[in-house]
Amino acid sequence: MLSEQYIIEVGLRREKVAAFDAYPFCLDAVRHLHTLTLHPSVTFLIGENGSGKSTLLEAIAVAAGLNPEGGSRNFSFETRASHSPLHECLRLARGIRRPRDSYFLRAESYYNVATEVERLDKIMPLLDAYGGESLHAMSHGESFMALLLHRFGGNGLYLLDEPEAALSPTRQMSMLTRMHELVKLRSQFIIATHSPIIMAYPDAFIYALESTGIRRVAYTETEHYQVTRNFLGNPDKMLDTLFGTA
Repeated sequence: MLSEQYIIEVGLRREKVAAFDAYPFCLDAVRHLHTLTLHPSVTFLIGENGSGKSTLLEAIAVAAGLNPEGGSRNFSFETRASHSPLHECLRLARGIRRPRDSYFLRAESYYNVATEVERLDKIMPLLDAYGGESLHAMSHGESFMALLLHRFGGNGLYLLDEPEAALSPTRQMSMLTRMHELVKLRSQFIIATHSPIIMAYPDAFIYALESTGIRRVAYTETEHYQVTRNFLGNPDKMLDTLFGTA
């Protein structure tokens, strides 16, 4: 049966990897990767710092034709060439439809994307697509929400790297609302995150990237959910344990 989702699965062409003890192939997210089946709507990549989820997401974005530092297919700026060669070893299995829109957001280089938007706006009108106001004139969170509300228009492939870095808990819930609107407009999201709020999106695939392998987990199985629930359920006890005063 033919699939209509934009990216069906991501595979590592392991025969093209020269050595798994060299970066980035030594990372947990890469070393254990064979084939990762993606959800038609929302897939989350989670894991400890250094597990390689952002590196994997970046490689998927580049393999899909997006700029390593972020932006749409029309962005080709390069502030610093820091992306890995991992994309050269990935295989993306695609559906029969092509996204009308696509965008890669990475929190650490969004400032550079905003600068490129302003530069391009001097050549052709572009800011209107982001709400009409300079992204540098807003807070980080406001500019990211402007991106979600105005630039993302549906029928799109959207890859987001740790979007919670810009957002308060309330704004993270607003992000979930907008994501759901875009999903209903036939969009697909792939998101690397630490946020237990964002990864609560219903029916999503959640992949935990661990030192022992990659496994799909239920939301309530994630360390992010369990640690947050335990902390908020009894913060005094948790602080006593952390500070050794229990």
